[in-house]
Amino acid sequence: MANLLGATALAITDDLLSAPASASRLSMSAAAALIVLRADPGVSVTELGRRVGLTQSAAVRMVDGLERDALVERRRTIGNWTGVHPTAKGRRTAGQLLTSRTSQLTGVLDGLGDTEIRQLGTLLAKLLDGLYQGSGSADRMCRLCDRAACTPDGVECPVGAADRAAARAAAEDRARTDHG
Repeated sequence: MANLLGATALAITDDLLSAPASASRLSMSAAAALIVLRADPGVSVTELGRRVGLTQSAAVRMVDGLERDALVERRRTIGNWTGVHPTAKGRRTAGQLLTSRTSQLTGVLDGLGDTEIRQLGTLLAKLLDGLYQGSGSADRMCRLCDRAACTPDGVECPVGAADRAAARAAAEDRARTDHG
C-alpha cells in the first residue's frame, strides 16, 4: 500500500510541478509565491520565503524577479515594514496557475465515481491531518492550494482545522504555564 501511495504521489507531483511551467515561465517557488500572495497580500519577503520554502536571500531574489516581471510590487507601510503585493498581472497569473492545477487534479479524479471520491476525501482529510502533525506548517502545506475551492459548502479544511487545534493547545499550554 505504501508503494502504491508513493507511486501515486510522485505521478501527481510530477504533473503539478509541470503546471507552472506550462501555465507560465515561473519556477515552482515563484508560482507558489503568487498563489500565496493572491490569498494573503502584503506579507513580508521573509514570510513569503518561509511559506514557499526559501531562505531569506533566495526569497529576495525571487521577489526581485517577480517585481521585474511586473507580477508583484513592494509597498512600504508602517516604519520599515514592507509588504509584497501582487499586481493585477500577478493576480491574473495566479488565477491561471490555479486553473491549470485544478484541471490537472480534476483529471486525476476522472476515473473515480462519486462514492469513491467522497471516500477518498475522507481518507485524504485523515492523511492531511497526520501530515500537518508532522510538519506543523499549514502555510507551507497549502502554498499551492486554491483557498476558495478548498472548503465548498461549509466543509472544513483538515489542515486549517489541525492548525487551529494546535494554536488552541499552545494557548492553553501558555495559560497553564502563566498561572501555574
